[in-house]
Amino acid sequence: MRVIAGKAKGRKLQAVPGPGTRPMTDRAKSALFSILGDDVVNASLLDLFAGTGQVGIEALSRGAARAVLVELGHAALRVIHSNLTLTGLAAQAEVVRDDVFHYLAAPPRPFDYIYIAPPQYRGLWIQTLQVLDALPGWLAEDGWAIAQINPVEYVPVALNNLVLFDRRKYGGVLLCFYMLRATYETAASLDEDEG
Repeated sequence: MRVIAGKAKGRKLQAVPGPGTRPMTDRAKSALFSILGDDVVNASLLDLFAGTGQVGIEALSRGAARAVLVELGHAALRVIHSNLTLTGLAAQAEVVRDDVFHYLAAPPRPFDYIYIAPPQYRGLWIQTLQVLDALPGWLAEDGWAIAQINPVEYVPVALNNLVLFDRRKYGGVLLCFYMLRATYETAASLDEDEG
């Protein structure tokens, strides 16, 4: 596990001991940040169930303005702090020790990207999306919520304010991309007008 590009390129990251976290493969991480492209520069990212912190760290390395990493596990928090120190990116990161659902119960502040990678097979990704759907102020107007799950976990999720607009599979990793429905519908109507 390493930083793929940017200021901290090539730095090896520590893993969290034990089975509690879901590390992202380099292949899936590389694909994700290829999709985000230059839009990550100066962006804000909320990394929920942050684990090792590698998604927030990759975003910061590639020029994101700030990353908030939310994690409850003691071992994972130690690894996040260590990885931020290793990469020299601690100044731009805010590490929050909290339960994700408790954190999201606070007054929303918008992020350009919200990354959701909870422990597998517990339905936590669906619960997180449902909370964000009920509190859409967590997403910037043109922001994305991205869920990382095992492909076998995927089920359609009934949402009012968010809409699934893309899914990408990389081996045992499925990335599901959501945006605000109002933004999606505006973009769709503009496409129709141009067509």
